[in-house]
Amino acid sequence: MTTPNPSRYAFEPAPVPALPIAGSGLLFPVHRIYCVGRNYAEHAVEMGHDPTREPPFFFQKNPDNLLPPGADFPYPSRTKDVHFEIELVVALHQGGHDIAPDAARSLIFGYAVGLDMTRRDLQGEAKTLGRPWEVGKAFEASAPCSALRPASETGQIETGPIWLDVNGAPRQRGDVGQMIWKAPEMIVYLSQLFTLQPGDLIFTGTPAGVGPVARGDQLRGGVDGVGEIALSVI
Repeated sequence: MTTPNPSRYAFEPAPVPALPIAGSGLLFPVHRIYCVGRNYAEHAVEMGHDPTREPPFFFQKNPDNLLPPGADFPYPSRTKDVHFEIELVVALHQGGHDIAPDAARSLIFGYAVGLDMTRRDLQGEAKTLGRPWEVGKAFEASAPCSALRPASETGQIETGPIWLDVNGAPRQRGDVGQMIWKAPEMIVYLSQLFTLQPGDLIFTGTPAGVGPVARGDQLRGGVDGVGEIALSVI
């Protein structure tokens, strides 16, 4: 005889994606992941665009694309050209729609260091065909992230070095202050398109120097005042 399942779900739901909050033992549940494209002028130029003529644009990764701190990055399928992009990540603990500019900073819970791992060849094919970017951006483990540090500890992160080394060699160097669209501006702009929620993450863009990885590579990067991220490509 089969024991009735008291749950109303057809099967057990997946765990809520979450990031650890540094030094607290608590987890930050993740609702959505927004990513801003070409938000550093030199990176926009290296990708073949003019940053002076472009309003901000966004794409999404899925919450379960997160790769937690300490985990290795598995080289994904159907690609021969996976790129790294080091980013400051902004985490929200409040949301809303049509948020006023003077209220945007109060929504920020804290910050992390993230990597927007990209199947560049598949993204390039999608661009050429005028198709969405999900196959290039929103695959499993494509969003490695450090633990979150609360803004109550870090203050507002508006300037400071952002960097990435591959196998000990410097690859990306920039400053958060070089972002074309600052974190509060991104929050305001996003809130005009979506209703932001507690648990939303914003990957804020990457400085110049992006490039490919191979199995066996060691990546280490950071944002001053926030922390570091380190992983192996397997």
